[in-house]
Amino acid sequence: MRKILLSVAGFDPTSGAGASLDLKVFELLDFRGMSVLTSLTVQNSQSVKKVHNLTPEFLMEQYKALQEDVPISGIKIGMLGWGKNIPVIKTILTDNPDVQRVVDPVFKSSSGTWLLEQEAIPDYISQIRGNASLLTPNQEEAGLMVGRKVQSQEDMKAAAEHIYSISSIPCFITGGVFSDQSVNLLYDGKKFYFFRKERLNKKIHGTGCFLSSSLLAYLVKGNSLEKACHLATEITHKAIKGASQVGRGQHLI
Repeated sequence: MRKILLSVAGFDPTSGAGASLDLKVFELLDFRGMSVLTSLTVQNSQSVKKVHNLTPEFLMEQYKALQEDVPISGIKIGMLGWGKNIPVIKTILTDNPDVQRVVDPVFKSSSGTWLLEQEAIPDYISQIRGNASLLTPNQEEAGLMVGRKVQSQEDMKAAAEHIYSISSIPCFITGGVFSDQSVNLLYDGKKFYFFRKERLNKKIHGTGCFLSSSLLAYLVKGNSLEKACHLATEITHKAIKGASQVGRGQHLI
């Protein structure tokens, strides 16, 4: 039987991000995917128009129903929707200390809509402290976590160190764009690892979700953090190359 990976995330009607994209990535990498939804969005390839957040009670009920029935081999946390869901996320993470847990701190949509209240970010970091295998903020999200903009590769290193110090979780900062390169950076608490790829001039929806869910799959397959980050960077770059413009907005993977 294939191992089961759980996505805890929002629902995107385009399936270009969120839980539905996570499930596609899990299947692509030979896992069975299941999901617990935190929120429902009204959106298309151009923008997020409205967000309806599910209650913490309903979020917990979804998780408990799966947890009592199936063996979960890995967990990916994505969009929470609002700060009220933070305690449930903490419970899900602390309930499963022996499996790989990747947390993608989704704070804003690419079109600028807040997907977690900015004032809830410090509490979010505090509540998940020490309870995940990896954090995967993008360049902007890393800046929100440390309270300053991340504008250079040195800034990425300083931010990754800071995030590790306040979360006790290795940090993989993604989506750094410098000249003709796209740069991801892993800090495991001891060493820095850079992953550089050719910059592709496409506006893409869902790259962070694709990257973090593939990272979880590679970790569950038994790869080291460094190797999993390398493999996830490679497969995400390939997916970006193959992304197509379905609507009038961003390309979808």
